[in-house]
Amino acid sequence: MEHLPPSLVIEILSRLTDSADLIRCRVVSKTLNAMSYEVRSLNHLCTLSSYIKSRTRGANPHPQAAMPFKTVFKDLVRSSRSLESVSISVEKSLGTKSYDEVEDDDDDLYLTEPGFLREWLLAIGGGLRSISISDFWSQSSWRRSDALALISSLCNNLLELELKNTWLSVDGLNPMPKLTNLTLEFLRLDDEDLNKVNECFPGLQVLNLIGVGGLKEPKIDLKHLKICHWTISNAPLSLTILAPSLVELKLECVKPRSLVVETPSLSNLHLIIEKAEEFKMKDFLCLKSLQLESWNLFSLMGKFGSSRTIKMLAVNVPKHTESIAPTLTFERVFDSFPNLSSLKLGPGAWSEMEALFCSKGLEDMVGMNGLKEITAHVLIDEVDTSLLFISSILKRCSNLSNMAVLVHGEVGPRIASKFVSKCRADWPRIRWRWGFWKEGTEDSWVSDWT
Repeated sequence: MEHLPPSLVIEILSRLTDSADLIRCRVVSKTLNAMSYEVRSLNHLCTLSSYIKSRTRGANPHPQAAMPFKTVFKDLVRSSRSLESVSISVEKSLGTKSYDEVEDDDDDLYLTEPGFLREWLLAIGGGLRSISISDFWSQSSWRRSDALALISSLCNNLLELELKNTWLSVDGLNPMPKLTNLTLEFLRLDDEDLNKVNECFPGLQVLNLIGVGGLKEPKIDLKHLKICHWTISNAPLSLTILAPSLVELKLECVKPRSLVVETPSLSNLHLIIEKAEEFKMKDFLCLKSLQLESWNLFSLMGKFGSSRTIKMLAVNVPKHTESIAPTLTFERVFDSFPNLSSLKLGPGAWSEMEALFCSKGLEDMVGMNGLKEITAHVLIDEVDTSLLFISSILKRCSNLSNMAVLVHGEVGPRIASKFVSKCRADWPRIRWRWGFWKEGTEDSWVSDWT
């Protein structure tokens, strides 16, 4: 370290993921100690072990080891001369702490507490480009914070803002025209229509709204927005997205009465929805990649008409407790998306298609000559039935060259082995890839293309 250029040492120290490591570096050498005050990024994390220490300070023979979390952070901020990025958070494992384990009047980990925020933002807010705060839900959920008003007043050059696990007021929120990235996650927001978000963050290019409560008829209306991930756990009356520059959208919602999407530049859409009574969208003239997850894929795909721009499609039907007759067919997929080159079928989609094939077969349809690759998650009930289904698909996809098959992990090894051997023997022109899938785990591939 003594022989490295100072700029490189500062870069290394700025990339440390926990300020505790930065503090340790200060006692290693004079060089590291001097350089530690020049870091551009500070990440301050309250771990479970430090939380426990903070609760036993009186019995601790070394009080410095259990110095209050906020005090340590403020000391680090005041002694740093070049900070551009700050992250302060509690470890995820602390999220499992019950309300009974936390005193109601505790605020030692209430990180969006206005008084605490004002103290350190007055010192460094003007120079910050990025702020990330992940609060302690047990202390923050029941009291509203003016964090947004403070940040918008004291951080005029901020580009990226991330706030998690708290209750946010929009009272006093000022315009932040320079802000380009905003993430609000698992929090309550007192902006039921998102009017303040649209008004005060007009330059947003990236917006992530994950599990944001308090919304009734939210509307995103941002002309510069390019990437959006919006996950809604409740059921608002309506959802509207007006974003002429948007190119990538992931939207997860339940049953909004109305869903309006006007995003003419969209090229990548991932939509997870049970159903919408009213679904309005303008033609997606640039859409290339589409992922759909819904209980009624047949109806949802009809909303896209016959889209000739989509090249990559992934579909799935989530598990449901109700008895719902299968409706999804290959014919529907081919009719809706005639120019596909890649198709990925989740376990629910494959099961519906195979069930309808068993009862009706594959109806006459135009072959999918452009389709080059299929990925399928299969649950093999009868090997011969699954093989016959695959055979019917391959006959209609004359130019298909790659097929990746993931077999359910609970299928017996003999059945799986027989299935794999038959596929390789019956269709040698296809390059196969094999693996296993199971609910709640990542797909596991056991072979490459052969």
